[in-house]
Amino acid sequence: MAVGILGTGSYLPTRVVTNVDLLALVPDADPEWVSRKTMIEARRFAAPDEAASDLAANAARAALERAGVTAAEIDYIVLSTSTGDSPQPPTSNLVQNAIGASRAACMDVNAVCAGFVFALGVANGLIATNPDALVLVIASDIYSRILDFGDRRTAVLFGDGAGAAVVGRVADGYGIVDLDLASRGDANDLIYVKGGGSRLPASPQTVADGDHYFRMNGRGVRDFVATAVPPALDALLRRNELKAEDVDHFVPHQANGMMLQELVESAGFQNAHTHLTLPWYGNVGSASLPVTLDDAARNGSLRDGEVVLLAGFGGGMSMGACLLRWGR
Repeated sequence: MAVGILGTGSYLPTRVVTNVDLLALVPDADPEWVSRKTMIEARRFAAPDEAASDLAANAARAALERAGVTAAEIDYIVLSTSTGDSPQPPTSNLVQNAIGASRAACMDVNAVCAGFVFALGVANGLIATNPDALVLVIASDIYSRILDFGDRRTAVLFGDGAGAAVVGRVADGYGIVDLDLASRGDANDLIYVKGGGSRLPASPQTVADGDHYFRMNGRGVRDFVATAVPPALDALLRRNELKAEDVDHFVPHQANGMMLQELVESAGFQNAHTHLTLPWYGNVGSASLPVTLDDAARNGSLRDGEVVLLAGFGGGMSMGACLLRWGR
């Protein structure tokens, strides 16, 4: 039985923050330097009254419309986020209520920026046991709420947004060809938010120390991606008797423009169409991959029968790759 994507959707907040605008928040972030080092020209920030569930619900509605499916038909909602509305309840339950998917079982997944591919893996497994199921896979992150604007290295990279896909049975020969998920817990200190959990509960002291902010070892992350991701993608392709030159479309996590250029080169995807939304939206966490996939689907780039490779990587460290045969 073939499982694939029936429709995609995305939602980006209306507030545009250009590199020039960012100077008001990060005074030492020279716009030319940001553009040259990251390839990011702008990002979107959520409105004060918007939370991750609001962005997710909007992206979900777009995906449902594109798939020709109603919220009442959805059996499961799998939501990837590392910036949920609150520790409890699951943000996916709030989305269920917002869109009226009253019969759907809900769960959150946190694999940071690799989360959308991990959520696709969960959806694939759910449909394997219930072939008629429809799964709404969503990724939504609001990183603007956890950024330390005194840390130029991270504050310039991130934005807010959500992407979604309706996953279900598709025609034979299309859909998910293979998935590969991997975790490297020994590299957990490369990306983290120190405070707010059971080890270091929120307190006036953790707030004073900035422990609720996102932290990243940029050099360590870049080295991890360079050494771990290309071999993982190559292994997935070889397992399916494919080569890098067989990939028509490469849709990576939108981490950093310079990093992605290096990844394309080292993985051998120079002949593939590498899809980028980074210049306009920045790094949208786990949402960056489905936002970019939706952009490619809506602009007509993806043609029937073409090979699409999704690649997510992020905190944990976590990696996820999904090989698709695209079908309308």
